[in-house]
Amino acid sequence: MKFLGKIFATGLLTVVPIVATLYLLAWLFVTAETFFSDLMVRFLPMTFHFPGMGIFMGLLVILGVGLLMRAWIFRAIFHKMEGAVMAVPLVKSIYSAIRDFFGLMANDEGTDVLRVVSYTLPGTEARIIGFVTRNNFDSLPDNIGREGDVAVYFPMSYQIGGYTVFLPADQLTTIDMPREAAMRFAVTAGVNASSNGKSG
Repeated sequence: MKFLGKIFATGLLTVVPIVATLYLLAWLFVTAETFFSDLMVRFLPMTFHFPGMGIFMGLLVILGVGLLMRAWIFRAIFHKMEGAVMAVPLVKSIYSAIRDFFGLMANDEGTDVLRVVSYTLPGTEARIIGFVTRNNFDSLPDNIGREGDVAVYFPMSYQIGGYTVFLPADQLTTIDMPREAAMRFAVTAGVNASSNGKSG
C-alpha cells in the first residue's frame, strides 16, 4: 500500500498542475472569446465571425490601448478616469492592488524594484529569500522607512501571503536569479528549483 501510495502521489503531482494550468488557460480564452464575440455581433454580420475571433479582437484591443497610451492626450484622459475610479473607497483598494502588482511585474529586470535578495537572520546562519519592493519613502508618513532602508517582501511557502519588512539595504545580498524563478522557488519551499535559474 505504501508503494501504491507513492505512485499515486507522483501521478497526482504530475497531473494536477497540468490540469489546473490548462483549466485556467481554457477559462481565460473562453471568457475572452465570449466577451469580445458578443461585442462584435453588434458591429459585424455573422458571416464574418470565425472561431477565435474574440481572442484575436481582445489582443488587438490591448495592443491598440498600448499604442494610444503613448500619446499624452490619451494618457491625460486615462488619468482623469483613473482619478474618478480611485475616488471610490472599495474600488480604489482592488484597482490599486491589481495595478501595482502588474506594474511591478512589468518592470525591467535591471531595476531595483523586485530585485531578488537574501537576508541573514541576526545571530544565525539562516537566510531567507525576498524581493525589494520599495527604496524610496518620501511620499509616505514619517518613521515608516529610515535613511538607507528598503522594503522587502518575504513570501510564505505554499501560502498566499508574506511579510513586508523594512531593512537596511547594506544587509541584503543580491541573488542572480529571475524574479519569476525566485518566486516559484520561495513559494514551493525550494521544491521547484532548476539548474538554470540564473538571470544571465
